[in-house]
Amino acid sequence: MSGKAVCETTVRGQKPARSGKVRDIYDLGDRMLLVATDRISAFDWVNPVGIPDKGKILTQISLYWFEQVAGIIKNHLISADLKDFPEEFQEQPEVFAGRSMLVHKCDMLPVEMVVRGYLAGSGLKEYRQSGTVCGIPLPAGLVEASKLDTPIYTPATKAESGHDINISPEEAGKIIGEAINQQAADVAIAIYERARDISAAKGIILCDTKFEFGLLNGELVLADEILTPDSSRFWPADQYVPGQAQPSFDKQFVRDYLETTGWDKNSPQPPLPDEVAEKTRLKYMEAYTLLTGKKELA
Repeated sequence: MSGKAVCETTVRGQKPARSGKVRDIYDLGDRMLLVATDRISAFDWVNPVGIPDKGKILTQISLYWFEQVAGIIKNHLISADLKDFPEEFQEQPEVFAGRSMLVHKCDMLPVEMVVRGYLAGSGLKEYRQSGTVCGIPLPAGLVEASKLDTPIYTPATKAESGHDINISPEEAGKIIGEAINQQAADVAIAIYERARDISAAKGIILCDTKFEFGLLNGELVLADEILTPDSSRFWPADQYVPGQAQPSFDKQFVRDYLETTGWDKNSPQPPLPDEVAEKTRLKYMEAYTLLTGKKELA
């Protein structure tokens, strides 16, 4: 196995203001420190075993993409350099370095901006039932992993726990306002198209992805993580075969293992064996290397 996974963080004995499935968030007034831990979730439960380096991989992939799409929209990042963090975080470089971002605190939109270029996941399920995705009609005869003629904006409401709920673009407009919804949709699709083209040049298909946006001084900005294997489906292009599930650069090893354990999906997960955790780490590292061209983490 690799180094020890960082699954919980504290600063001078203080816990984060908020902890999600993966991120610990420290409130610094008008700023926040977002820490990507090595926690891994599957089927809406966090496993008691972490994936070493996963948080660093997610953070450094996000930083790569923030640079690539900077010409499309501003983001909330202030610095990912430990020396720019408050002193108490600098005291624990083994915990916070490489996996943390100091960011502006934004007024976050309560809708996730999902963009799909291929038919998979919950979109495929809805399509099979009604020929639509988030209420958007699609051509007849599509199969699993079919490429869509053009990318579509398919928003979802954020869930504190459990699955996010897909909604129509019209419903999103009612929640956050038509103008902001249209602006965010246009930006999300523009980012997807840029990332799709960059990924394609590296032999990767970007199936779909979700973005989070917020308002900073009234201006729309990109926030949270971006275009990571946790927020996106990346497929190896040389193995792409429409009509079936695709191999992907994410936590599929974890899902596959859990499916063999008899776990009921309604109680805490059984711990992952070292072998499954290491295979999952290697898959995340493979995505990092292919996307960024780097073989080592910062």
